[in-house]
Amino acid sequence: MTYNFQELKNGIRIIHKPTKSEVAHCGFIIKTGSRDEDLDENGITHFIEHAIFKGTKNRKAYHILNRIDNVGGEINAFTTKEQTSIYASFTKEYLERALELLTDILFNSTYPENELAKEKDVIIDEINSYLDSPYEQIYDDFEELIFKDHSLGMNILGTVDSVKKINRNQILNFIKENYRTDQIIFSVVGDFPFEKLKKLSQKHLNNIPEKTNKKTREPFKNYTPINKEIQKDVYQTHCIIGNTAYGTHHKHKNSFILLNNILGGPAMNSRLNFGIREKYGFTYNIESSYTTFSDIGLFYIYLGTDIKHLEKSIKLVHRELKALRDKKLSATQLQKAKKQIIGQITLSEENNCNVMLSMGKSMLLYNKIDSLTETFEKINQISPEDLHHVANEVFNKDQLSSLIFIPKD
Repeated sequence: MTYNFQELKNGIRIIHKPTKSEVAHCGFIIKTGSRDEDLDENGITHFIEHAIFKGTKNRKAYHILNRIDNVGGEINAFTTKEQTSIYASFTKEYLERALELLTDILFNSTYPENELAKEKDVIIDEINSYLDSPYEQIYDDFEELIFKDHSLGMNILGTVDSVKKINRNQILNFIKENYRTDQIIFSVVGDFPFEKLKKLSQKHLNNIPEKTNKKTREPFKNYTPINKEIQKDVYQTHCIIGNTAYGTHHKHKNSFILLNNILGGPAMNSRLNFGIREKYGFTYNIESSYTTFSDIGLFYIYLGTDIKHLEKSIKLVHRELKALRDKKLSATQLQKAKKQIIGQITLSEENNCNVMLSMGKSMLLYNKIDSLTETFEKINQISPEDLHHVANEVFNKDQLSSLIFIPKD
């Protein structure tokens, strides 16, 4: 697949993937996330993601919401630890409408005080809602445990107290310090000539002032394993076991992505699901995940079970980890695992909105996009020795941490 690329004079990069669909997707992916916050501004990146729709120099909130909705499209945004994404889906004839609106939202938002006050209540409700869901809360609490005293450990939503303190001047200062034009990607998937996209991008984005003054991110160091149990008002026991892992640019990243998929990926035949849930029926939900950040990664296994099955479930998890540490995969097992993940990646390409977002993220991280052929070549180069090595590094029992929510007596 051919990708079209352009860099504007202010450093904003445009990436385009042609399709034959009547539906198109575009969005800004910005290299600013919750890890770029100081402790006293925790939650501000996510707050900006909400408040950015509340009015611009050219539009009130009502007009922002209706501009795409009136033609059957959708507009949305989300925040991660390291990126913010603002994007739209629409029928292809409305490309300029979507580009102009997203540009207005990102670069001309006014953050009116009365709207900020209302949005604080919305976000506080969101925080309280997540606190009512132990399945969601334990992931964030585990990250806080692992990345203690570091911005990677701060909750993306912030806290009730930190959100209440956010004000307009703080928002404007944060944007000034963290939103660099050379760290903004405009990503597009759609059926239109690239020349048209180039002209529209120059029309709406070329006059955005260049900004290159972003703060340097502090890398995370000094991980110490920790095991913690907390009594909570829950019926089911929730448990996470994990370790730090490889960052985005590490040479072993792809090997560990494959290994994690074998262990507890989305397929029903993953080792954790098949060997614990299906075989013994101890858990309703068991999975493993691997998240990469620019300087480090995080691996974790989640399981939810009845308190009476907790000890047995944890033992079975460690049995699966030990099996991968002790014995290399056979050539046949490895080939099956590669075919599975290649199939999963191929299927994911059917979702053009996700493709658009992943293109933008790839450009931010690597300044390039691998084709499917290049991606599959990297997967096929992984050896049994590679998987055995990363299993012994990341699944080292002495380096694993755990967090358990146990029902109160």
